[in-house]
Amino acid sequence: MKNLVILFMLVLNTTLFAQKPIVISIQTSAQCGDCKQRIETTLNQAKGVVYAELNLETKVVEVKFKPSKTDATAIKTALTLIGYDADEMKADPAAQKALPLCCQPGGH
Repeated sequence: MKNLVILFMLVLNTTLFAQKPIVISIQTSAQCGDCKQRIETTLNQAKGVVYAELNLETKVVEVKFKPSKTDATAIKTALTLIGYDADEMKADPAAQKALPLCCQPGGH
């Protein structure tokens, strides 16, 4: 019985800690502080995301996420659905048009 409990604990620990978070960088079409706030808020609230931070100078958002909860495609899709390009994925046109004028392409 004692061996069974130890085995169970080992399996549980291996499962819980086996997958380390992954960090990815995504090129966006962000332009201003409003874009930064919108992107970071959306991604930081997304399932599986540990943190997201946008560098406005490079327009690159760094995202750390748990691969057991989400993946890079889902994160990029979330960006497109709020109106921003995400690497090769283009922004949803309706979402992009709904952004404040300063956040739309050519707004600055």
